[in-house]
Amino acid sequence: MNKEKKYTTVIFDLDGTLLNTLEDLHDSVNFALEEADMPLRTLEEVRRFVGNGVMRLMELAIPEGRDNPRFEEVFEAFKKHYSLHCNDKTGLYPHVKELLQGLKERGYRMAIVSNKYYDAVQDLKDQYFAEYIRTAIGERENLARKPAPDTVIEALRLLGSMKEESVYVGDSEVDIATARNVGMDCIAVTWGFRTKKEQEEAGGKVFADDPLEILDLV
Repeated sequence: MNKEKKYTTVIFDLDGTLLNTLEDLHDSVNFALEEADMPLRTLEEVRRFVGNGVMRLMELAIPEGRDNPRFEEVFEAFKKHYSLHCNDKTGLYPHVKELLQGLKERGYRMAIVSNKYYDAVQDLKDQYFAEYIRTAIGERENLARKPAPDTVIEALRLLGSMKEESVYVGDSEVDIATARNVGMDCIAVTWGFRTKKEQEEAGGKVFADDPLEILDLV
């Protein structure tokens, strides 16, 4: 990526990039598991499990995954609990608000693209980002989730932006693969759910250690 390049558009992942949602996800996973008398998961396990949507999260958290005859029951318990408690401990990472304000002042178009289910993405967008971001896409029917390019392509369409003038910002191997599948540049962040080493192994090349560094990269 040429650091001198001027983008018009920044597409953000949500969990692990803008919002630290890990503790609420962990609490809801363990609520559902405990209700079913299944072994609980550590925070570090849940950190490794997130990134591919909540169904995949629960496939990894529940013993035997979807082969477990109680999978749907436990998955529904998780979703019900998380819908009520998704904001108990969740919050912005430090300097994210300042980053978004800086991008807004400089006239960048912005969107959120997440593998979190659609309604939750809209709720969190309205609560935390309404001042800065109008376009937010979550997992929904007829739109393949990341790392497929579909959700990012839809965001670009809604924004009226081309991939060549846009950059994707995320914290995981899923985000790096998504940007690659779209054919756009990527900034990997090191404060989220994956380590820098894990992201480097996934093909990450440009990194930000603090949200404000992104202002210098775009």
